[in-house]
Amino acid sequence: MTLDVSIDAKNFVSDNNRSKRVLNKIHFRLADGEVGAILGPSGCGKTTLMRILAGLDQHFTGDVTYPKHWRLGAVFQEPRLLPWRSVSDNLKISTPPEQEAYCAKLVEVFGLNNHLDFFPRQLSLGLARRVALVRALAVKPDILLLDEPFVSLDKQLAHDLITELSKIIDASHITTLLVTHDIDEAIILSDRLYLLSKTTPATIQEVFDADSPRQSLSSEFTRILKQKILVALSKEQINERDEEG
Repeated sequence: MTLDVSIDAKNFVSDNNRSKRVLNKIHFRLADGEVGAILGPSGCGKTTLMRILAGLDQHFTGDVTYPKHWRLGAVFQEPRLLPWRSVSDNLKISTPPEQEAYCAKLVEVFGLNNHLDFFPRQLSLGLARRVALVRALAVKPDILLLDEPFVSLDKQLAHDLITELSKIIDASHITTLLVTHDIDEAIILSDRLYLLSKTTPATIQEVFDADSPRQSLSSEFTRILKQKILVALSKEQINERDEEG
């Protein structure tokens, strides 16, 4: 399933009726089964972009083109589980009857079998994020949106979840967009990285391709790609200081 994004502008209007542009000329395309990552610092507009793509914000100039008869799965920064329902019930509510067996398999893969009777308040953040991932994947989405799904997790847990998620995305051929500020996370999971500018309004500053399959990226390739991204970020900081001066 192909996702075409052509956002010309996104403005916010303040209480004093002043308009501030937060996104400008965000144009990209994800092919069927491709994984893209929107990489940028906190506050640059990544979550605003994700809300537009999820259909939660339609007040923008431009267009987002989805395939016909598509199914969306989304994971947000907060797990957003229903606090008055158990893990099992949270999953049942969002899982189509025909996908119950698949959901049970996901529960096993993400190590949740012993927590199905727990309520969200009884879960650690890591467990709650696993439930949110299973909930999004259980619908067998054609397009998957991930908004900082591993934020605040320790590195090892985040790496384990990313590894399992990557296997599922590849096996199911899910077109996926990850929003993150973590360079390592973006490199491991994505085929293409879109670097958002730090300055407002945010635009796509540079695009980086991972030429090798994600599972076979060498440590040397990863190191070089990360260095290129860091250089691009440094250039923007220098340009920002020059403009201020």
